[in-house]
Amino acid sequence: MSVVGIDFGTYSCYIAVARAGGIETIANEYSDRQTPSYISFNEKNRCMGVAAKQQAVMKFKNTVAGIKRLVGRKYNDSRAQREMKIQFSQNDIFHDTKDGNIFIKVDYLGENQQFSPEQITAMLFTKLKLTAEAALKTKVVDVVISVPSYCTDVERRAFLDASQMAGLNCLRLLSDTTAASLAYGIYKQDLPAENEKGRNVVIVDMGYAALQVSICSFHKGKLKVLAVSNDPDLGGRNFDQLLLHQFSEEFKTKYKIDVMSRPKAYIRLLQECEKLKKLMSANTQKIPLNVECLMDDKDVTSGMDRTTFEELASKAGLLTRVENTMRAILDYSNVKLGDVHSVEVVGGSSRLPCVKALVNKVFNMEPSTTLNSDEAVSRGCALQCAILSPTFRVRDFNITDCQPYSITLHYTGSVEDENSLEVFSKFHPIPFSKMLTFYRKEPFELTARYTYPKEVPYPSDLIASFKINNIVPHANGDSNKVKLKVRINNQGIFVIPSASMYEKLDQDEDKDQESMDVDDEEKKAEESSSGETMKSDDSPESEVKKAKKTTRSIDLPIESSFLQLPKHQLTAHTDSELKFNNQDKLEKERLDAKNAVEEYVYDMRDKLGGIYEQYATEDDRNALTLNLEDTENWLYEDGEDVNKEAYVDKLKEIKNKGDPIKTRYQEAQVRPAVFDELGKSILQYRKFLDEWAKKDEKYDHIDKADVDKVDKCARDKMDWYEKHLNLQKQTPLHQDPPISSHEINEQRKALDAVCKSIVNKPKPKVEPPKEEKKEEKKDDAKNGAGDKGTSEANDSTKPPNPNATPDMEVD
Repeated sequence: MSVVGIDFGTYSCYIAVARAGGIETIANEYSDRQTPSYISFNEKNRCMGVAAKQQAVMKFKNTVAGIKRLVGRKYNDSRAQREMKIQFSQNDIFHDTKDGNIFIKVDYLGENQQFSPEQITAMLFTKLKLTAEAALKTKVVDVVISVPSYCTDVERRAFLDASQMAGLNCLRLLSDTTAASLAYGIYKQDLPAENEKGRNVVIVDMGYAALQVSICSFHKGKLKVLAVSNDPDLGGRNFDQLLLHQFSEEFKTKYKIDVMSRPKAYIRLLQECEKLKKLMSANTQKIPLNVECLMDDKDVTSGMDRTTFEELASKAGLLTRVENTMRAILDYSNVKLGDVHSVEVVGGSSRLPCVKALVNKVFNMEPSTTLNSDEAVSRGCALQCAILSPTFRVRDFNITDCQPYSITLHYTGSVEDENSLEVFSKFHPIPFSKMLTFYRKEPFELTARYTYPKEVPYPSDLIASFKINNIVPHANGDSNKVKLKVRINNQGIFVIPSASMYEKLDQDEDKDQESMDVDDEEKKAEESSSGETMKSDDSPESEVKKAKKTTRSIDLPIESSFLQLPKHQLTAHTDSELKFNNQDKLEKERLDAKNAVEEYVYDMRDKLGGIYEQYATEDDRNALTLNLEDTENWLYEDGEDVNKEAYVDKLKEIKNKGDPIKTRYQEAQVRPAVFDELGKSILQYRKFLDEWAKKDEKYDHIDKADVDKVDKCARDKMDWYEKHLNLQKQTPLHQDPPISSHEINEQRKALDAVCKSIVNKPKPKVEPPKEEKKEEKKDDAKNGAGDKGTSEANDSTKPPNPNATPDMEVD
């Protein structure tokens, strides 16, 4: 089973796999380990990754990038609206007024279709899955996927839906910074030992679309994330947008063009600004910016140096926001600056010199670059997947993440303070479970919400709603005890997995039954990983103390309502993705067949006037050339868009005329060497016959009957060799050869099959005479006696053996 980790970024993705005792980053079909998060829709298929990014300028309306920023969000979301202006201005966005969802309209398969962000994300997951399967030569199902640390419950569920549509089993959604911390902890060899103090490491992850900072503690093979600080709208693209607006304003005055009004010009200038930013990060001198025919057939030129760029970023407040996000992590975690061991920077935009300078300023130390900035997150995900997989043995490493936002549970349908309870505080360790105790006579409802909505980068504070059913009062009318298990699971999602009602038993019931029920209740209370039992505000402490332990447990059904796709829609989208994937495969096969025809036409036409010229008559060459021209015209006219079978038939047709020429050429190249090998083998066996006739001692053990076999076979092959060699010399090059190299090889193999074992027959082993053997035994005996010492060998008082035989009789 494969163990795969996916770093699903806003504009690029990385895939890592655990195998051969290490972690590898997988390359795509372009031998590039980075796969762009682009997808382009065409009339017959979808292009994803590198191919889609190459079409981003020419087919901008049908190309989608950066879809990660819209996953799990509604159309009226202020962040979604801002994202649509920045990244999706060239796309046709559709507002589903019924549910408030976002859909992107594209022309696909000859019709206008609309897809949700989750569906497009599933398409990209499919691309990454196929890339991994092609590299690993096995099916990929289990994965760990990275998500931003600021992702809310709703967004995490949306990512899980997208992975399921792609046929992936997501074992865990792992925060970007936690994945990078895990990669750091596994590869760093000087982590604290069992008896040493824990080590605090800050991870600064500045990607293209967001900045995330976390601080984690390593101690005794454990990784614990203490706190996270992030700014979801601050990343490398903010610096690109800064350059874009600067140059667009300059070009308005200098060239009288408005780049922002044309999608194609906007995309091209943005790409050039990204290149310029990277060049300024590596150079201090002024870097030129030149774009040909940017807009209205006008070539534009400008430039900028690093100092000017950093001044612009400072005036725009970007550097201040970066610094504040870094400083906040120390306040959140209550870790002193002196207790920070190192600061590891990851993410493509962490290469900006101004960002590294801020790391030094805030943490008073140089940033560390132990990890590969681009691949660290995917490697950490692969390691987590290996830890979760039962088929892999990895070093024991315990991982504890943290919940970025506090969660409050409101019950009985009220959001008033007296009817609510904060169950998980900010930066609470996860995964984690708690037990809550209520006293109820009838079913009741609970609602999970974020405690401080303004801290959450999502318009709604609602997480989920739950209804606990089948609650009844006791026979005497009292309330029954109800226990709920609340949990934040591996995915970072809040759930209520179980609920139980504890009914009081009458005193006259079976004592064994009472004892069993008590044990069962205690087991359920201990299911919490923390061992903590919490009570609701309406369960007085005095009542709990008076409660008898003579109860029985009854599991209660829970109705859950999440902001997530219904099952029937999820199933429909999964089927659609499978259908689209099959369509892509069919189209790829069709295009491969078409390319095979085109390649054969160009290759044959080029060689027909070159290396193949001597192997065809002039009439044959002219006829084939005409056929090739007709095929080429057919490809760009009637054969432009036909099915795979038509291309297969066309290729077969032209190969019937072209392959005989190709075969004659190939045979002419190979045949001389093969003939030579057969001739050498015949001469080798003739030499053996001559030496045997001269009574050479090497072969005097071989019987005459076997020698006669070699002689007959060698003569037959020599006759065959001379006959066909002369026949071949008389055959013109433009005619099919009378004998093929394969047939010549078969003759040589037949010769060896008869003669080789006879020629290499070993001589029989000659036994030495008996007298020599006896002398050798005597010598061995003497040597053995000498080894035992002279006193034993010369002992004349030792009585003779009556059974011994005299040496003379042996002779």
